[in-house]
Amino acid sequence: MGWNSLTVNQSWIDLSLDKQFVYFVHSYYVPVNIFSSATTEYILKFSSAMKKNNFYAVQFHPEKSATIGEKVLLSFLKIL
Repeated sequence: MGWNSLTVNQSWIDLSLDKQFVYFVHSYYVPVNIFSSATTEYILKFSSAMKKNNFYAVQFHPEKSATIGEKVLLSFLKIL
């Protein structure tokens, strides 16, 4: 729980978000896999954003991540 940084791997997320901090609220995580768009490291590396086909998801809370979270939400809008 708390702030941690993203490592962006795929460009559906604004690439300027690489190494920026976002807010996580729980300890659940998805292991890094071929669908990982961004990762975060906390004890171990895990998926913080994913994309498979037309499904997009983030593990953190963009609405609680201030200006960086707004950029994440805008990344979702650009997909449309």
